[in-house]
Amino acid sequence: MFTLLLPPWLWAVFTVIAAGAQTARNAMQRDLVASVGTQGATYVRFLFGLPFALLFLCAQLLLIDAPLPIPTLRSIGWAAIGALMQVLATAFMLVSMQGRSFVVTIAFTKTEPIIIALLSIVILSEVPSLMTTAAILVATAGVLLMSLPAKSEGAGRPGLKAALIGLASGACFGFSATGYRVAMVGLESSSFILTATVTMLMGLAIQCVAILAWLSLRDRALLVAIVKNWRPSLLAGFMGALATQFWFLAFAITNPTRVRTLALVEVPFAQVVSRKIFKQRMSGAEICGMGLIVAGVVLLLNG
Repeated sequence: MFTLLLPPWLWAVFTVIAAGAQTARNAMQRDLVASVGTQGATYVRFLFGLPFALLFLCAQLLLIDAPLPIPTLRSIGWAAIGALMQVLATAFMLVSMQGRSFVVTIAFTKTEPIIIALLSIVILSEVPSLMTTAAILVATAGVLLMSLPAKSEGAGRPGLKAALIGLASGACFGFSATGYRVAMVGLESSSFILTATVTMLMGLAIQCVAILAWLSLRDRALLVAIVKNWRPSLLAGFMGALATQFWFLAFAITNPTRVRTLALVEVPFAQVVSRKIFKQRMSGAEICGMGLIVAGVVLLLNG
């Protein structure tokens, strides 16, 4: 798809940057729930992310000597699947955060590499290596260990419900990443950067049209509330666009299975945020689970 020879480790750099930016965006969205509700906090990352994505593309067109990729109907269709699944995944994630801690919710969503691996085999005919498969299994075991309810929860019905919602979020993120990857494969360009950004813009545009149409018809009061909270929403939108830009740069040059497995570094990032901002602490099981996640990442990078 691309003529430029890229360093083999570049996708990992993009992924770590994206994970850090996404952790910051998730924390900002969590804070917005109190003022605009779960739905409003879900929508702001898309509505306020689109203007920044347009700025990114304009800057790239000035700096990159390559034509703008023209999307095909197939690319637009797969981008639409990725976009709508991403909205649903984000909504599930924020609902889950109301029932469990910030860091544990992020861990739930990180079951997505398994979904992506299966979808990549079926749709993209991209079979993961044995080392990548081992990394997915080890890291996912860590995620499951982190999802164990705390002793204070007892049978843990509220915790179990939050866990299931978090797992649904991870599955939707998996479908979303695969949809975007297929959309990118269908774009013809000598610049992986432009391919990534055009795909991001397609997704954000579809999301914004759908969200604005829904709010205009069904919940104008929420739309007004989002507009009134434009300042914190603008920052969340910027961080969301920044994270998405780097996710898509990584997707454009390697299999999304590898990207989303390495993305498990977001769990330690989330733990830092959880301790410093939300004053939430980890249990022994969560610490052991994080260790397995790190081990999985090490396997992935050495595969």
